[in-house]
Amino acid sequence: MSHANQPIDEQAAAQEELPKDLVELAIMIAKLPSEHRDVLEPAVNKVIENSRRRRRIYTLVQEALSQLRLDMKYLMFDLEATRRERDHYKAESGGHDEE
Repeated sequence: MSHANQPIDEQAAAQEELPKDLVELAIMIAKLPSEHRDVLEPAVNKVIENSRRRRRIYTLVQEALSQLRLDMKYLMFDLEATRRERDHYKAESGGHDEE
């Protein structure tokens, strides 16, 4: 979404993957007369900031889940390797070491 006459804040908002509806609302509010714009801009700015914060949180949660999945794979690998080692040592000792 590229508009040559967009203010810098709106371009930044569009680049941060804000919902299209929110970007369009900000553009419409920016075109209002100043008495209406002054009343509505603080509210829409708060909504934009909340949307950015939610996106950051969502991204952090996705990254944490990805890391958790990777850690679980490593743990499962370790567990299987430990079981194989245990079984190998039991077989070598003739099964005399019972748990």
